Amino acid sequence: MKTIFRVAKTELRTLFFSPIAWFLIIIFLVQCAIVYIGMLDGAAREQEANGKIFMSVTDYLFLSRQGLFGTVMQNLYLYMPLLTMGLISRETSSGTIKLLHSSPIKIREIVLGKFLSMMIYSFLLVMIIGLFVLSGYFHVVNADMGMLLSGMLGFFLLLCAYSAIGIFMSSLTNYQIVAAICTFVMFGVLSKIGDLWQDIAFIRNLTYFLSISGRTGKMLGGLITTKDVIYFLAIIFMFLGFTIYRMKAAMESVPFIMKTGRYLLVLVCTLAIGYISSIPSLIGYYDATADKSRTLAVSAQKIVKEMDAPLEVTAYNNLLSGLFSFGEPKAYNANIARWEPYLRFKHNIELKTVQYYDTSFENPNFARFMGGKTLEQYAKQAADNRDASFSIFKKPEEIRKIIDLKPELNRYVMQLKYKGRTTFLRVFDDNKRWPSETEVSAALKRLQGARMPKIIFVMGNLQRDINKIGDREYRVLTNLKTFRNSLINQGFDVDTLALNAQDIPKDITALVLADPKVKLSPEETDKLQRYIDGGGIMLIAGEPGKQDMLNPLLSKLGIQLREGILVQASKQLQPELITTYITAECAGFFPPLTHAHHDSAKVSMPNACVLSYTDTGAFKTFPLLMTDPQVTWLKKGKLVSDSAEVVFNAAEGDERQTFPTALGLTRKINNKQQRIVVLGDADFMSNAELNRFNLRNINFIFATGLFSWLNNGEFPIDSSRPPAKDVNVTVTKERVKLLKIIYVWVLPGLLLAAGAILLLRRKRK
Repeated sequence: MKTIFRVAKTELRTLFFSPIAWFLIIIFLVQCAIVYIGMLDGAAREQEANGKIFMSVTDYLFLSRQGLFGTVMQNLYLYMPLLTMGLISRETSSGTIKLLHSSPIKIREIVLGKFLSMMIYSFLLVMIIGLFVLSGYFHVVNADMGMLLSGMLGFFLLLCAYSAIGIFMSSLTNYQIVAAICTFVMFGVLSKIGDLWQDIAFIRNLTYFLSISGRTGKMLGGLITTKDVIYFLAIIFMFLGFTIYRMKAAMESVPFIMKTGRYLLVLVCTLAIGYISSIPSLIGYYDATADKSRTLAVSAQKIVKEMDAPLEVTAYNNLLSGLFSFGEPKAYNANIARWEPYLRFKHNIELKTVQYYDTSFENPNFARFMGGKTLEQYAKQAADNRDASFSIFKKPEEIRKIIDLKPELNRYVMQLKYKGRTTFLRVFDDNKRWPSETEVSAALKRLQGARMPKIIFVMGNLQRDINKIGDREYRVLTNLKTFRNSLINQGFDVDTLALNAQDIPKDITALVLADPKVKLSPEETDKLQRYIDGGGIMLIAGEPGKQDMLNPLLSKLGIQLREGILVQASKQLQPELITTYITAECAGFFPPLTHAHHDSAKVSMPNACVLSYTDTGAFKTFPLLMTDPQVTWLKKGKLVSDSAEVVFNAAEGDERQTFPTALGLTRKINNKQQRIVVLGDADFMSNAELNRFNLRNINFIFATGLFSWLNNGEFPIDSSRPPAKDVNVTVTKERVKLLKIIYVWVLPGLLLAAGAILLLRRKRK
């Protein structure tokens, strides 16, 4: 060990007695300072403008694409080749390598000593990053230090791996510039090798393991895994081993086969280490984040851990679907990564993919794209365009014998199988695409045989239809399979009921009566009344002008839909579109509703009427949504919004005050709590309103929160995280200007002066 330390000390003296080491450190410091100060200035300005920052400041400063960690990752590979290019090649070109060979120093001591010097220099670079991590601790309120320290570990391991690669490349040539170029090339090879031969089962795991691309991603985000740590150690072992054998080969006369065998032995050992370290049951995890955000939510963990038998996930992938990339052969390791959070807690998850081709029902104009070709001809052309072997795809008649995928639109879908039960898990038409913990947890609960909440929508009186896609209907909310937030993807079963011909089942979770256009018959009203009297859970939604349809039923609850329509002054939107505030009682229904309430989010309601209520003694009644009296009022007269500005007119009976537009009712009956929701608007969860670009998220959250409350919060499964605590900075934009002078000019200037003094003193000696 003493020899290794002496070699390292000598190498460091050589390194710091040259301008290159000082130059790179100063450049690295300036680069980090400019990025950090720029991001901090943006955070300070936003805080001063809005009073708070609407995201994690730690993430913003360090993990965002323009943040410190992201910027450093984009440029870090540029530094090490310039440092390592002369480690061995300098000795070879100057002839000093012969003196080393003739000395009692062993080859491995030379290599390890030089590598140790690079580790120390890498540590200095990481300490520069640490300077800004420490600054973040003081500049950000409740900064997530665990995540930042994890990121620093990732940078250090990456730099050490780069150093090992650079040392090996330096041993291959006498020319330093050639060594630097070869190092850059090797970095590129290791970055891209993970994309090669991913359609060949035996090879893809080997090339994927060797890929260095994305290896620090988890650590930068705060999740440390043994698989990633061992990867860097294995890469260091491999390239240092290559270097030792390369230097031995230069001073030994051994057969070519023996030389090659040494390299193969090192490579095989590295791949064996990688294979063993990637076995799911052997991988260790440590979530360094403050809120454990890189780990499954506690609710999801509990569901996964309750599964005591293997889980089989079979993905059916249509060559002609727009989602083919999710299941193509080269996406195998990407899908493993998507399932890794679940494999962490359940190791016996088996992933399979069945490739087929068939008509795609995603696009109604699919036949037009075929250009007169048969389905098989079109599929062959598609396979050729994707460089895929057509022989791996099952024909339509073959896949249809196995499973009917037409209800799933013949698009990419996963069938989960557990203890003989099956269910589908879908991908969605949004930016995220992949199912979140909420959708996966709901599917797993269904597999476990849990009683899923069943929501029945009353039909027969021109109510809102859950199977139509028209503006006023409810398909988007209820059973649109391609939409993430539809009830069927959140763990609910939905169905319809013709009240005039069927009785209300006893095993349902809730009954929905939404905007009947035809007056209910005495028989239908009697069925609903008996359902309510028996403790049935219900959601009732009405509309202005249709008060007579529901008021007879609602009168038994002490509620009435008042005459008139709510209007809201707006320069941009129609006056009958109002926005309502979520009350504190409603905010407790559903964690995302709590966050929306804290952010003063509003629910949009077009064509809403006011609800009035009296205390009958049977139910506890409380508002869920309230209007803003400053901009909203109840208009009693006829609304004409297309010819003149709508104004408040007390002479016509208009009223201005805070009105409830949604009410919750509870009472204890039959040893359980009965819950009822009454709304003065049925459009708030219609297809048209949920697709409104500016407010759709809040309306979805509110509608989902209502159904969550009606089924006692069991579904959707709560996988939300607590809001970020690090949403404030302790500096002003004026103080940031001072910090910029210190970080960008003073500190680099001090380093420049120290380096210049050292180099001048060295030159004089």
